[in-house]
Amino acid sequence: MDLEEKLARLPDHPGVYLMRDAKGEIIYVGKAASLKNRVRSYFRGQHQPRTQVLVSHIADFEYILTDNEVEALILECNLIKEHRPRYNVSLKDDKSYPYIKITTQEQFPRLQITRSLVRDGSRYFGPYTNVGALRETLKILRGLFPVRTCRETPLQHRSRPCLNAHINRCLAPCSGTVDPGAYREAVDNVILFLEGKHTTLVKELKEQMAAAAERLEFEKAARLRDQLRAVQEVCARQKITDAGGDDADAVAFAREGEAALGLIFFSRGGKVIGRDHFFLTGTEGLSRAEIMAALLKEYYSRGVEIPPQILLHDEPDDAATIARWLGHLRGGRVDLKVPKRGSKLKLLQLVHENAVSLLQEHLLARQRQEEGGKAALMELQQVLGLPRLPRRMEAYDISNFQGNSPVGAMAVFVDGRPLTSAYRRFQIKTVKGPNDFASLQEVLSRRFHRAAGEDPRFAELPDFVLIDGGLGQLHAAREVMAAMGLTSIPTFALAKEEELLFREGSPEPVRLPRDSRALQLLQHLRDEVHRFAITYHRQKREKGAYRSVLDDIPGVGPKRKKALLRRFGSVAKISGATLEELMAVEGMNRAVAARILEGLGRKNNGENPAGSP
Repeated sequence: MDLEEKLARLPDHPGVYLMRDAKGEIIYVGKAASLKNRVRSYFRGQHQPRTQVLVSHIADFEYILTDNEVEALILECNLIKEHRPRYNVSLKDDKSYPYIKITTQEQFPRLQITRSLVRDGSRYFGPYTNVGALRETLKILRGLFPVRTCRETPLQHRSRPCLNAHINRCLAPCSGTVDPGAYREAVDNVILFLEGKHTTLVKELKEQMAAAAERLEFEKAARLRDQLRAVQEVCARQKITDAGGDDADAVAFAREGEAALGLIFFSRGGKVIGRDHFFLTGTEGLSRAEIMAALLKEYYSRGVEIPPQILLHDEPDDAATIARWLGHLRGGRVDLKVPKRGSKLKLLQLVHENAVSLLQEHLLARQRQEEGGKAALMELQQVLGLPRLPRRMEAYDISNFQGNSPVGAMAVFVDGRPLTSAYRRFQIKTVKGPNDFASLQEVLSRRFHRAAGEDPRFAELPDFVLIDGGLGQLHAAREVMAAMGLTSIPTFALAKEEELLFREGSPEPVRLPRDSRALQLLQHLRDEVHRFAITYHRQKREKGAYRSVLDDIPGVGPKRKKALLRRFGSVAKISGATLEELMAVEGMNRAVAARILEGLGRKNNGENPAGSP
């Protein structure tokens, strides 16, 4: 069926449409109140240049019907997150910010730091763009409210609680001496604190302190008094923004040419308690209303906290549907407002001013970085006599510990900046023992053979190759490259400490000035590949360190292994357990328990391992 026929058969129904290119890849996802009208509109009339480019690449499309626009919006967000289509607006950032997570779904919730948001029933607070502020917040929380921070779940009983309990940083619910209600009260106070509801928290702490004093529980009353003072000190340092005392997010964005930046201020109880910003891509040719709608859908689909009110600098497209969708996510009404006067308008103007300032800083920093990178490349070309500007630079390093878990790594710079998506790591397969030269040759051989085999991940050849090491590593690398007919690629080795640069055919190293931009660029490239190799090697070693005889027993996977070690503490104690004790472990059955005893050199007392599960 060709496109015209498919367009003619489109239903007048809410749904989501997926545009595909000639390769079958999804390049755009959208939602519509009427698929018939919306999808046909792409192929009729005049459009913005960006939309024209999109349409020129559409080779096919498909659609999914939904019951209403809200369901279509939910599905649209999920599909965009899943496929990351090229022509959809997306939020980009150069780092993953941490959040504070409280596992409220557990009987004894725990406090932890995470960089991933999962819909598991937990409460998330953040993101914290200032790590120092996050540490300070945690320090205050752990001093005020002794909630557990251990990762154990479900919580196991301990006869002796950990050190945190002895220094009054944990109520030690693992000891079984803490009333669940009292523990939940501490957790609720943490949530009030993080929500910025300091007034409510201060009132509750005062009431709890007075009640403890009436019961003659003077030690508890004194502890509550100290908590109250600490909270009041934090309140005094908190910046006040008169936004009517509401819980709200204030959202604005700035754009300049193809660059755009979204900024969100989090206001709780009238106090601005934090902010977050994102760079937006794919905004060319879009109206401000379209960008605001895309920003809201992208940001709030991440699982972040949604307040009852969201203040907007610009009216978004399809505001009513977005508001209903946000209410669905929050489990309560969400109002989208574009204030025209008063303190809320002033707050939004402040957010917009900050967004403009941040975007300008980003553009200026990017311009300086590009100019500096180009200057460094030009200097490198001149000093080393390279045939052309080394736009794509690749560096290689080997990492092992006494020959164990050897790995190789490749880092890539394009136009003087890291291209992390092109970084590659290699598990050494053919070399035994500590032999960096042979390992390096294996890595380079595999990298260039894949390029010859038209592997798209390795298709582009470098203009410059840097080896982490000295003359020995350089000669090993050039031997492989010569065998593959790649001697025309300039290749150098950078030795640590004295930072000497070695080239083939020259016994004398090149000594670049310490303040040379070219040397700083090479050091950055060398340090990046070294870091990447060390990280991969450490991961392999840690994985090997956790390996035990349990891994060789059929039926014992990661979950059962973890449950066994949590219950018994060591393989030796597992070996000394009875069949009944093993069967009492979470997720265990008789057959696997019997295999464990057999694998650890124990008999199963004549019981049939193939018996009842």
